[in-house]
Amino acid sequence: MMGPRQEAQAALFYEFSLEDYVPHNHLVRSIDRFVDLTSVRARLADFYSHTGRPSIDPELLIRMLLIGYCFGIRSERRLCEEVHLNLAYRWFCRLDLADRIPDHSSFSKNRHGRFRESDLLRHVFETTVARWMEEGLVGGQGFAVDASLISADVQKQNSSNPEDWAARAIDPADAPRAVREYLDTLDDEAFGAATTAKPKFTAYADPASQWTAARKGPAFFAYSDNYLIDTDHGIIMDVDASRSNKTAEVGAMRKMLDRTAERFVEKPDWIAADTAYGSSDTLVWLALKRRILPFIPVFDKGERTDGTFSRSDFTWDDENDRYICPGGK
Repeated sequence: MMGPRQEAQAALFYEFSLEDYVPHNHLVRSIDRFVDLTSVRARLADFYSHTGRPSIDPELLIRMLLIGYCFGIRSERRLCEEVHLNLAYRWFCRLDLADRIPDHSSFSKNRHGRFRESDLLRHVFETTVARWMEEGLVGGQGFAVDASLISADVQKQNSSNPEDWAARAIDPADAPRAVREYLDTLDDEAFGAATTAKPKFTAYADPASQWTAARKGPAFFAYSDNYLIDTDHGIIMDVDASRSNKTAEVGAMRKMLDRTAERFVEKPDWIAADTAYGSSDTLVWLALKRRILPFIPVFDKGERTDGTFSRSDFTWDDENDRYICPGGK
């Protein structure tokens, strides 16, 4: 017999527990066992007023960001929608069915405000690394370093030649936040002072971003996200942002190695990297100054393109114990 047609009817009371609706093998339960954010509120206490309306719980924002990272939700607007709809996400974020989800703008406001002023995200990251070390997941003998390109949120149409963009004529008090930060980092070895080469274009909205064609395709504005990784279990030991050029990425590597040694008293025996890190200055710094064995291909500039002789043009004459050039001399 056909059953009655189901029609939604609002009930006056519900007996509902999120705990019963999140499967025991769900990924959020595995993550939640290792998430400890008890120090977040204490670290941010001095950055909140003692009067006024209660703010959004900073631990809630961090938990939502973890959901976005673990499940590949890059848009914060979409992240708020997913947490609103998904019961497992609500459970992980300590939200009940009736609790409201923060507006997506809360993330950017806190990221450029309290989170940056207190260096909270760095604190959460380093606390996590310390936990990995306690669990024995960090060997500490070998590290690897590399950089990934992160596209900047600017367009070529809103840029110009650096000679037409007079940074000295800008009043920092009236400039946008991104421009003020760029002016503050002109002497930073990972940004303005990384190289004397002038970029082809400079973006008005984000002048610290680099115009690059490193992907062998159409050029675009980008940053480099640099990673220092322990090779035993692929644990990220440190991360640092820089401009997208070799000099800046090498400077970020040095910064990450020194910071890891300072924060965790952890110095590797060896480090692996690609040719971009194989300059003589970098190899000398690693081997002699930091006593770290580099497994890095040498960045060879012996091949000339200006019409003069290259290194490969010379051969060794064993009989006369000397090099011979193509001319026979």
